[in-house]
Amino acid sequence: MVFDAPLDPVDELLRRAQRYPVLPHEKVLELAQRIERGDLDAKDLLINSNLRLVVSVARKYQGQGLSFADLVQEGMLGLIRAAEKFDYRKGYRFSTYATIWIRQALQRGLDNTGRTVRLPAHISQRVRRLGRAEREMALRLGREPTLEELAKELDTDTDEIERLGSYQQVLASLDAGVGEDGETPLGALLPVDEESLEDQAVRGETERVVRAGLASLPTEEMKVVGTRFGTDGEGERTVEQTARHLGMSVAETRRIEERALQRLAGIPELQRLREAA
Repeated sequence: MVFDAPLDPVDELLRRAQRYPVLPHEKVLELAQRIERGDLDAKDLLINSNLRLVVSVARKYQGQGLSFADLVQEGMLGLIRAAEKFDYRKGYRFSTYATIWIRQALQRGLDNTGRTVRLPAHISQRVRRLGRAEREMALRLGREPTLEELAKELDTDTDEIERLGSYQQVLASLDAGVGEDGETPLGALLPVDEESLEDQAVRGETERVVRAGLASLPTEEMKVVGTRFGTDGEGERTVEQTARHLGMSVAETRRIEERALQRLAGIPELQRLREAA
């Protein structure tokens, strides 16, 4: 007698996911309302219909210290939490909100695995952001940036740069040998002020709309708007920060931004950004 080999957890989850189609936005809203009333069947359906999202996000975290099966398990915790916390009244899509929770669960799982000394997740994110700034500035300047230049780039003071620099050696020793390339998607997504997950979801939905509109802009306008409103993965910047980052004058940056936003004025999310600028 020949027995089928048991499915590994990821294959089993993917097979389960095939039984649940991707839900239209209207159906998600209906399920969210039912979940709010305590309907557990609605919660299960919302979770099962987004299993592919967990696998998709988890793939981007491979090679950092956890097996793929463990990454999927960590991501599932984030998806379940997203289904419990989702507020359909906020206006953003569940996939946007769930992706943030899944990424947070994955990053915390990685941060808390295999380390005898552990830095808090928010400190790890700040240290990695500093490392990213150091690499980018070194390429731009042709030399290592000074403390003052780093502080200016990250809108902080030199004491904070020194403090984060002292943590870099800790992270380097903790992360050695895990194949990490120094980039961390969640560090790019979560800014230093640690905005709420709800605020992140709103920002993520806005960025999605901005990216769609950017394709219609001339290259110069695309670069200014992308840098200004954070679609470059580095978070929103003031006009002054944008000008400094692009090596332009503030006046020129304002003119280009204004011209670009006028082109995109028909998009409601961008109109709100313009009013808040």
